[in-house]
Amino acid sequence: MKPFSSLRRDFLRSGGLGIAGASFPAAALAARQPNGPAPQQPVFDVRSYGAAGDGKTVDTSAVNGAIEAAAAAGGGLVLFPAGTYLCFSIHLKSFVHLYLDQGATILAADSPQPGQTTGYNGGTYDAAEPNDPWEPYQDYGHNHWHNSLIWGEEIHDFSITGPGLIWGKGLSFGANRPARGNYTIYVAEQPGVGNKAIALKNCHNVLLRDFSVLKGGHFGLLLTGVDNLTIDNLKIDTDRDGMDIDCCWNVRVCNCTVNSPWDDGICPKSSYALGYARPTKNVTVANCRVTGWYQLGSVLDGTFKKFDASMRRPYGTGRIKFGTESNGGFINMAISNCVFEGCMGYALESVDGALLEDVAITNTAMRDLACGPMFMRLGARLRGPKDSTEVGMLKRILIDNLVCHNAPQHICSILSGIPGAPIEDVKLSNIYIETAGGGTAADAQIQPPEDESKYPEPTMFGPMPASGFFLRHVKHLEMSHVEIANATPDARPAFSLNAVERADFFAITAPRGESGAFALHDVKDLRIGWSRAAGDVTLGSVENKML
Repeated sequence: MKPFSSLRRDFLRSGGLGIAGASFPAAALAARQPNGPAPQQPVFDVRSYGAAGDGKTVDTSAVNGAIEAAAAAGGGLVLFPAGTYLCFSIHLKSFVHLYLDQGATILAADSPQPGQTTGYNGGTYDAAEPNDPWEPYQDYGHNHWHNSLIWGEEIHDFSITGPGLIWGKGLSFGANRPARGNYTIYVAEQPGVGNKAIALKNCHNVLLRDFSVLKGGHFGLLLTGVDNLTIDNLKIDTDRDGMDIDCCWNVRVCNCTVNSPWDDGICPKSSYALGYARPTKNVTVANCRVTGWYQLGSVLDGTFKKFDASMRRPYGTGRIKFGTESNGGFINMAISNCVFEGCMGYALESVDGALLEDVAITNTAMRDLACGPMFMRLGARLRGPKDSTEVGMLKRILIDNLVCHNAPQHICSILSGIPGAPIEDVKLSNIYIETAGGGTAADAQIQPPEDESKYPEPTMFGPMPASGFFLRHVKHLEMSHVEIANATPDARPAFSLNAVERADFFAITAPRGESGAFALHDVKDLRIGWSRAAGDVTLGSVENKML
């Protein structure tokens, strides 16, 4: 069989790609994409529709023309050969497969600068569509999809695959944010500005595979109300959220790498942006790496450059987080075999009325965190319609097989509900956490504020009075085979329990601090057994006690 390059040249000479609905040679297509569309699928080369691919000519019309031709033919593959395709808003269609060849880049054209009405060569991104009256319940970026580099709404059975790159160079990463390196600041709310690499709303049967995203704007992927969704083998190196999976059902995220130093990496949400409270449910995340400490672009180019002391430090966020938008809920969520590096840990948050339940997290390795490895918050921000938004629930959470090296001193793992609304039914097992240590006796006396309606972050309470876990307003907790180790001596207890009801600790290893390993405040129905951190004990009720 001829090499693919020869087949492609022969086919181009025949003029086949200039005819809408022409078929790519079956052998060539099979050689090109062993896991891609079936042979004889119509192929539409964007260059045949006028795309220059030189990184200077605006190719938006040519790209959209190829997509429209594929849709009109009943479906097909839109091919981006090697080259740089400078574009404003690209419109996805049902039954159309975008394929980014090796060496192909879709480059986001420069948005209008502050005070200007047009961007590069007089172009603009599509206008942000209205989303009244739901705007107040989410940040600006969550309320709009059309002001994006690539977007689709109310479509189905489509895909974006291939080893190419989507570079959001001309996208806004949000208003009033500090500059990231040499990139221009574009105000997200300004007309004509684009602020997302890929945005999908109310879609189903979607595949995103193998491509990379550099500097994805406010969101590399904003996926709202997208069902039967597969995200596989993406590399995202960006300065805000990597991917937001909002109000979506039946989702698989696997084999992805996300570097997002200034915001979250993989972020399930359940906002009110669709105009009603829809949960995110039946989601699996597997074999992914999230990080928050590499310079923008250095993960994609393989140099993995960390921020040094001369640079403005990022937030180091880069985590897997449920929330903050949490109106609809999170149901049946499974995370396995993930690696965290130089970022925050897991965050499970219900603060806008969400029912967050049935979550299983297994096999996690973490290093050099910016906060404790676990943060669970049931709060009362209640950003939603006032007549229907009440405090939600956070219950039935299982975390197993987690190892963490070099967690920070000040902020341990936190599980915190609010008075009258405890976190319930949590099981933590086979966990090893090594902290930096260094806490003082004065730190052990800290009483963190409740802050029921405050924006939920591990930093919200300030320094913690425990080195391992701060537990408040928790009911039905079980910890087994958990070890807390401090790299330097720490005067704080490993565990601080506050308003906790029915807690079992089995095979716990931890330093005892100056007074003990467990600080108990308003604790009912406590059992500790077969542990090195404290002797076996059963307590019906205790107001204040050290063990």
